[in-house]
Amino acid sequence: MKKHLLLLTFLFISFGIQSQVLIALLLGDKLNTGNIEFGLDGGFNYASISGLDTNNKLSEFNIGFYFDIKIKEPWYLNTGILMKSTLGVDDLSVDDLEFLNTTIYLDQNGEVIEGDYSQKMNYFLLPVLAKYKFKSNLYAEAGLQFGWMYKSWVQFDSNIDGNSARIKENNKDVINWFDMGIAAGAGYRLLNGYGWTLGIRYYYGFMDVYKDKSGTKNSSLFLKLNIPIGVSDDMKEKAEKQKAIIQERKLKRKEDKKI
Repeated sequence: MKKHLLLLTFLFISFGIQSQVLIALLLGDKLNTGNIEFGLDGGFNYASISGLDTNNKLSEFNIGFYFDIKIKEPWYLNTGILMKSTLGVDDLSVDDLEFLNTTIYLDQNGEVIEGDYSQKMNYFLLPVLAKYKFKSNLYAEAGLQFGWMYKSWVQFDSNIDGNSARIKENNKDVINWFDMGIAAGAGYRLLNGYGWTLGIRYYYGFMDVYKDKSGTKNSSLFLKLNIPIGVSDDMKEKAEKQKAIIQERKLKRKEDKKI
């Protein structure tokens, strides 16, 4: 019963994300205040699962939204949700496939078809991180991240003599639906602290990925790009003041050179 209630909650959140992103694009400034910043969170992650024979990283695109909530300068709470995020591992070995009881594809002669097998799992990822913003526009963050797995499959990709094939075999029933762990990262805010943010975040899960195999933990390195949607009047005012200070310093340098 609890599992179903949590699933409904995550589903409502996921369906609401699309509308919130559209609202953000339309309303812009109205969603950002001096104490809360809202924006899009996207990038690439390089994931793996410990405890398997393979350790090749799976590279996938992810996207969602974020909130930076001011607690007390320079401390913030960073949260949000990645609505499209894939964890897993690439290049599964024969031992891994046997453990997963996955089909190994053969040709007409009974020979194994060359190709790549990967484990892929779609998650809703929810970070809850303490974020410290430095005056240099750098930041550091650390905290917990929670995940809800809603789709999982082993994917076989093959390309022989120009003929490509992709087969997906669902294996959601062997995966634990809930994941949580620790996350930490750092980044830099462009345009004097009022533009896009480039960052990196590492995640390591505490929960076993597979129900029947202990020691199988998710881990992933996220390369992030945060794009604020709109700028509040407070942020605009700060940006104008910063711009005026920079111009004033430039003029002073020119005057000093003349002297």
